[in-house]
Amino acid sequence: MNLLDKIKMQKKEPDKTPEIPVYWIETSDSVSRHFQFEPDGQLSSVIFKCKQQMKVVDDARPVYRRVVESFLNKFFPSGYPYSVNEGYLRYTQFRALQHFSSAALSVLSTQSLLFAAGLRPTPAQATAVSWILKDGMQHVGKLICSNLGARMDSEPKRWRILADVLYDLGTGLEVLSPLCPHLFLEVAGLGNFAKGMAVVAARATRLPIYSSFAKEGNLSDLFAKGEAISTLFNVLGLGVGIQLASTVCSSMQGKFVAGPLLSIVHVYCVIEEMRATPVNTLNPQRTAMVVADFVKTGKISSPADLRYHEDLLFPGRLIEEAGNVKVGQALHRAVRPSKLRELKEIFPGEKFILSPGNKWTDLVLEQNASGEDALRAWLVAAYASSMKKSYHESTSVTLQDAYEKMNSVFDPFLSELQAKGWHTDRFLDGTGSRFSW
Repeated sequence: MNLLDKIKMQKKEPDKTPEIPVYWIETSDSVSRHFQFEPDGQLSSVIFKCKQQMKVVDDARPVYRRVVESFLNKFFPSGYPYSVNEGYLRYTQFRALQHFSSAALSVLSTQSLLFAAGLRPTPAQATAVSWILKDGMQHVGKLICSNLGARMDSEPKRWRILADVLYDLGTGLEVLSPLCPHLFLEVAGLGNFAKGMAVVAARATRLPIYSSFAKEGNLSDLFAKGEAISTLFNVLGLGVGIQLASTVCSSMQGKFVAGPLLSIVHVYCVIEEMRATPVNTLNPQRTAMVVADFVKTGKISSPADLRYHEDLLFPGRLIEEAGNVKVGQALHRAVRPSKLRELKEIFPGEKFILSPGNKWTDLVLEQNASGEDALRAWLVAAYASSMKKSYHESTSVTLQDAYEKMNSVFDPFLSELQAKGWHTDRFLDGTGSRFSW
């Protein structure tokens, strides 16, 4: 008996199935919201359209508790303390003290260097304050960028490129600072702000990029050797820079020529680096590409196969062969309440909800959904999109048929996917919203 026959029988017979809960919890950007409908217990389209009837339950936590949890969300990994190994708190405490003492010492050293340069005490102190404020802007940039860690996990290549663009922008502002000495603090501070964001983004994406190359558990060796190469060529670059500064770039005109050329080479090189990196974690773009290739050819692409086809600048594009899936929408926006129960019946026991629309299909994942759950949902969406073109059935029937087809191919599909080197234990959707019943 197909779903259409079941729906017809439901109209004739009283519904004896247990009611789906009338509330759910959505999680996005480390914030959980509890949504519920009116006390009549009905999931009706009227309630969905009348936004004022959809309530956000009041936060009953004490103020001090909210402050503590806000601090943990900003400065500790998601899921702390359950998401880290023993000793992380002690490590963090001493690391914070280390940076605090180092920063204080750097202030003293900067002031001493200015005094040693022959400046008088009062101007030197004023210059030291300006210099310290300039460096302080870099720390502000670091703090702001640190809140974007989940996005960097999802798209490390994009953020690595953005880091170098920001760094070059900050460097360019510093190069231009002699043109407006009366605005030294503003120009240099803005440059350091951009460089601060760049430093955090570059460091945060370094690990997933190195991890994609580690084949035999040799991550530390890869990291050490990569840093050695960076150090060597930094020294060589410093030598070339000193030579340029004393010859061609001794004037601002020379800097206007050499600066943009070096920046273009710099950004081009990092783009080519990222294109060569075979990241093996599943995010929305890579999942869609894997599914699209499988549906079209029956073959599964490896991380190395897909690396040159990823869109590094605009990774959110929809892929028609993969069902035009858009992930991360909030449940109460993606699914009409009148359809919620029907969709749950189509996908029994699954950790996802698919809601087809006119232009795309919304995918909403449960809080503990893994990469395997995302793959199952994407395959259903891709098969449903293909079936919709071939024959005209209701959306419910099409989804049911697509779900059955996905179940028939998923086990061998998953086995080959893992054999190709993909990590399917987690799905990195950035800051997308998730839910729990």
